[in-house]
Amino acid sequence: MPSNFQGTAVMRFRKFQDIQPIPLQLAPMIDILFLLLIFFIITWNFSRRETEIEISVPAADEGKSDQRHTVGEIVVNVRKNGEIVVEGDQLTEAQLLQKLQLIAQVHPDQAVILRGDEKSEYQKVMNVLNTCQKAGIWNVAFATRAPEPEGGAAPSEN
Repeated sequence: MPSNFQGTAVMRFRKFQDIQPIPLQLAPMIDILFLLLIFFIITWNFSRRETEIEISVPAADEGKSDQRHTVGEIVVNVRKNGEIVVEGDQLTEAQLLQKLQLIAQVHPDQAVILRGDEKSEYQKVMNVLNTCQKAGIWNVAFATRAPEPEGGAAPSEN
């Protein structure tokens, strides 16, 4: 080993040109990007479907104006005429009870959002609430909207 000073050895570094760059493969990254995009579009579409049903929920002072809800929540809609709609399907109270019982067996802490139209009969909404209780579902929230501002602009619903 050559030495410039007494008792010290000279270190030989690799030249920068000897290091080969690692090739970046774009095809797998693009595949993952498209899979994520498809996943989020489908998830958004399913969550949006429940709030598109034409139901005008009652106003409350603490009503929220955003339409977000947790992915695992079940949205039960009660229309003006008393029809019960879950995931786009019209159900009877017996069918709703059966569906909720099956869900409660798998997920005992299942959350349900009850969206009753403000012009529907109070008894119809109470029947759905009673059905949830019979099925063993205790985590029930009522969808409301913020009251209309003094200007008369229509608020969005929760």
